[in-house]
Amino acid sequence: MSLILSIETSTPVCTVSLSENGKTIAIRESFDEKSHATHLTVFVEELLKENNITAKNLSAVAVSRGPGSYTGLRIGVSVAKGICYAAQIPLIAIDTLKTMAIMAANKYNHKNVLYCPMIDARRMEVYSELFDGNFNVKREVIAEVIDHNSYSDILAQQKIVFIGNGSEKLTNTITSPNAVFIEGIYPSANYMSELAYNEFQNKQFVDVAYFEPFYLKDFVATTPKKKVILN
Repeated sequence: MSLILSIETSTPVCTVSLSENGKTIAIRESFDEKSHATHLTVFVEELLKENNITAKNLSAVAVSRGPGSYTGLRIGVSVAKGICYAAQIPLIAIDTLKTMAIMAANKYNHKNVLYCPMIDARRMEVYSELFDGNFNVKREVIAEVIDHNSYSDILAQQKIVFIGNGSEKLTNTITSPNAVFIEGIYPSANYMSELAYNEFQNKQFVDVAYFEPFYLKDFVATTPKKKVILN
């Protein structure tokens, strides 16, 4: 039996699940923006307590590897590493966008489409990836700027299901009948469970000491403009 704790903090949604042999048995989620720092460790403690286990009873911890929010990913990975260090258990990294594609497929059960999960990266930029109906990667994750020509070559031949908070930027720019938009899809620890179990079975672990999230873009800190006092 494998018990895996999954942590997802790549977007404003804070979500933690506990799974047994690839099936989610308990989950906590908060859609309150900037909730990671206050909710994450509480969610972890609640799931462990309610299921009468401690971190040492876990087989592994899975964490969303990104792309996504720099701060959110740092918080999630830090907590995941802390649990792994303390309990001496392996760490598993899961593709954030793939979990979104799996969630979408559960709502839009169609094999002859491409799934394009998108995470908002500010302005008209998104983090995106393309998967087929079996969740094979058809185009690696990129940071791209959206305009009216985006995906026109693919949409001319095939239906694409756009999902995630970044896809909202496409709704007024893409008019192709092959463009399908599904609302309510977000990175969720619930859809990490099966992926994490498969990685655990194949012993696909990352180094707890050296693993870093996949930010895709370098973090750029902004400095507030100095106030100008007019006499």
